[in-house]
Amino acid sequence: MSEEASPLAVRLEPEDQARASFYALLARLFGGAPDPELLRAIAEAAPLAPAEPAGEGDRLACDLALAWDALRAASARTDAEALREEYRALFVGVGRSDVSPYASHYLGRHSGRPLAEIRAALGDLGLARRSTVSEFEDHIAVVFEAMRMLVAGDGERLPSEIADQRKFFERYLVSWVADCCAAIDHSSVANYWRHVAQFARCFVGVETAAFALG
Repeated sequence: MSEEASPLAVRLEPEDQARASFYALLARLFGGAPDPELLRAIAEAAPLAPAEPAGEGDRLACDLALAWDALRAASARTDAEALREEYRALFVGVGRSDVSPYASHYLGRHSGRPLAEIRAALGDLGLARRSTVSEFEDHIAVVFEAMRMLVAGDGERLPSEIADQRKFFERYLVSWVADCCAAIDHSSVANYWRHVAQFARCFVGVETAAFALG
């Protein structure tokens, strides 16, 4: 929806626009295999160029830049059909996937009902699951997409306050995404998604540090 068509559209700061774009990309890559157009767009995207590391924040930014370069390179040399098979084997499987993309798999022992909690939290934020979305609300792609909407809003809602972003991020994303990425790293099926997982891990690290300063 264009800015002219939406009375709620706002102009994001460049930093928030970049955050929203990365959340959107991670939601797309964890939600299904990328098509040739997306692979080309990632491969041809500009590199990230942080300053030489001088502190923890700069080191995290450098790690993110390196992970982005690796994802760009992997996207340039990867065949879309092979990725469809890898995604299916890694996250869908026959009977059981090699890696679970659901928060409940990682948080169930600690929080009891993570799916119900995430569903309720999304409802409180006005982010009900669309009828066209088949994944449950605790799917990693849905959680990344929820963060995108909290950061950027859309034609029907404004961006959320930073406190609400931080609360959702800390409770429903950072609490388990590292375990999911580690499972991908250790999977014999994973190839391209190891790069996706590494980028996700580094991006979440940058966000964690930024929220701590905020």
